[in-house]
Amino acid sequence: MDQSAELLKTPLYDLHLELGARMVPFAGYDMPVQYPAGVMKEHLHTRAKCGLFDVSHMGQVELRAMSGTFEDAALALESLVPVDILGLKPGRQRYGFFTDDNGGILDDLMFANRGDHLYVVVNAGCKQADIAHMKKHLSERVEVTYRDDRALLALQGPRSEVVLASLGADVAAMKFMDVRDVTLCGAPCIVSRSGYSGEDGFEISVPADKAEELARALLAHPDCEPIGLGARDSLRLEAGLCLYGNDIDTTTSPIEAGLEWAIQKTRRTGGAREGGFPGAGRILSEIDTGASRRRIGLKPEGKAPVRGHAKLYADNEGRTELGEVTSGGFGPSVEGPIAMGYVPASHAEPGTQIFAEVRGKYLPVTVAAMPFVTPTYKR
Repeated sequence: MDQSAELLKTPLYDLHLELGARMVPFAGYDMPVQYPAGVMKEHLHTRAKCGLFDVSHMGQVELRAMSGTFEDAALALESLVPVDILGLKPGRQRYGFFTDDNGGILDDLMFANRGDHLYVVVNAGCKQADIAHMKKHLSERVEVTYRDDRALLALQGPRSEVVLASLGADVAAMKFMDVRDVTLCGAPCIVSRSGYSGEDGFEISVPADKAEELARALLAHPDCEPIGLGARDSLRLEAGLCLYGNDIDTTTSPIEAGLEWAIQKTRRTGGAREGGFPGAGRILSEIDTGASRRRIGLKPEGKAPVRGHAKLYADNEGRTELGEVTSGGFGPSVEGPIAMGYVPASHAEPGTQIFAEVRGKYLPVTVAAMPFVTPTYKR
């Protein structure tokens, strides 16, 4: 049997085919990896103007406390994540992650204060497990609703505001991580000023039956082009952003991953709501005393990219293994290969030279600060 028949399709599937996309399986969906322009041009167009991404495979979830208050929903979710949710103001969004009892990362997510409830977006490959996780641990206090009746589009790049405003959207006053209700093409949408590219941009939750109409309206703007998963990956790598399953998973703690910035003081040792989340003992200890290894950026010498799973060594003969690359490729905007991976904290200082094994050779790579490009978020 044709396995492609088993793949799920987003509401924009027919539009992708019409636009000439090359489709690939991704997280159980048939998704566009690139369009005729190709990954390089799509990447550079997003950095220069505006790209439209179909991210409808992501999971959109509403959390409503039985009491009807945001505070109770926030405190319930705080039992699963090491992040300050109670202190999130209405109309604001924040990054977080589910942790397990060992301090590993089950998934990373975005959540927004929608006034009387929480709106949560989780990764496609984890969404069924995440929803089950929330229902198992929160259902006595919170109603967990999977909004599979909605699509999700991402508009990224310096011209994103202009493109979205061309549809009559009043978004100019929105700052990075703001969330608001916006009517687009007659449809009630939830718009956040956020994204996964390192650029200014927006993510738009739209009723599934209006997704194609909205996508066509956005693509009608001369600055906006469709962008596939290939360029989405190179954009996020240049921005130093983690991909779940590659750079973070249950074998990595948030501190090893360099994500301690997402854990607010109120959830740390001595904070008003210290701990109370899975793996708190390890995570709080690593915040206080440091993790034994760290996620790092890497810049290989020359033009050859160093891909994921390449082993990293302290020497050029492969005697002392340090760790491995988790994501790697060519960065079109930095005009060279870039990567990230994990090494002992003793080798994590930018400027440190180590070696990556590529096809039996040990290539010099330099530990580099991330992100590799300067973000253009609207603060």
